[in-house]
Amino acid sequence: MSSPIKPTILVIDDTPANVHLAMELLSAQGYRVLVAEDGEEGLERVRLSLPDLILLDVMMPGIDGFETCRRLKADPCTRDIPVIFLTALAYTEQKLTGFTVGGADYITKPIQQEELLARVRTQLENQAAKKILKEQNTLLEAEVLRRTAEISLIQDVTIQCMASLAETRDNETGNHIRRTQYYVKALALKLRDHPKFAATLTSEAIEAMYKSAPLHDIGKVGIPDAILLKPGKLTSAEFEIMKTHTTLGRDAIVIAERMLDAPNSFLRFAREIAYSHQEKWDGSGYPEGLAGEMIPISARLMAVADVYDALISKRVYKQAFSHDQAVQIIRAGSGQHFDPTVVEAFSAIEDEFIEIAERYKD
Repeated sequence: MSSPIKPTILVIDDTPANVHLAMELLSAQGYRVLVAEDGEEGLERVRLSLPDLILLDVMMPGIDGFETCRRLKADPCTRDIPVIFLTALAYTEQKLTGFTVGGADYITKPIQQEELLARVRTQLENQAAKKILKEQNTLLEAEVLRRTAEISLIQDVTIQCMASLAETRDNETGNHIRRTQYYVKALALKLRDHPKFAATLTSEAIEAMYKSAPLHDIGKVGIPDAILLKPGKLTSAEFEIMKTHTTLGRDAIVIAERMLDAPNSFLRFAREIAYSHQEKWDGSGYPEGLAGEMIPISARLMAVADVYDALISKRVYKQAFSHDQAVQIIRAGSGQHFDPTVVEAFSAIEDEFIEIAERYKD
């Protein structure tokens, strides 16, 4: 088995006697020793060899040891290499300067052999420990990223599976789900800098709303076919049953959250949207008759997205409206059906809605 590689130490000093002594002592301990006669040469040797430790004289021709150390610490490639200053200056002020510019230790000349070896050994051991800790942190960060990606994938698959289940029971298309998903995201992005919504519509929240939007009608899974798939207008009694899809959807998501033991889980926005997307700004909606800002922002966004897409889409019971007709209806509902601020955002990004509708048309 080969012997472990000994650390490399760079000695930067313009006094030959000091260099000879350091080389003799350190080489006898098995260290690989490199030498530079001044700060400029030392900086070049550091960049080429990246030593494990630097012994640096303070008083040298050209740039002194303090400036040499400043430059080393300013370079990301060399800032982590420990520096031990070697100098005949024993003033407290000089020592403080050495530590201020990034020195790890300070040895006063004339050099004492045992002191030099002990301080070198201490710095190399510290450096080895830091390296091990850094490697462990890198591995830990990689594991955290892997686990985070895994959890995110599980969340996405969970939502997609539930949305696919809803599609099998609904007479609306899968593209309706995709379109409303992108409408919600477009509205949220437009509103995220608005003072009323800046604290709520963070990047993370917008992404969660976008992913949760497909579950807005998950509760329709529990509506009888005779009502859900009826080609004509629903009776009052049938409509009351249809309205329960909001509660059924909310309850299904709550059950899923309990199984996950996460009442504030990634399904929070899905729960809000499923339960409250039929609420109206003036309080005339269902299931609770919430009004104004009592309605979650996620549900207010979905209300505009859902109605717009329903208007421009052909159904067995109606023809598709034009974009302009849908815009007029939504604007007319501002302050009644819809949050006025959300309608303003909708009006400002009409072209994005047109592009989304065309991209994911049936």
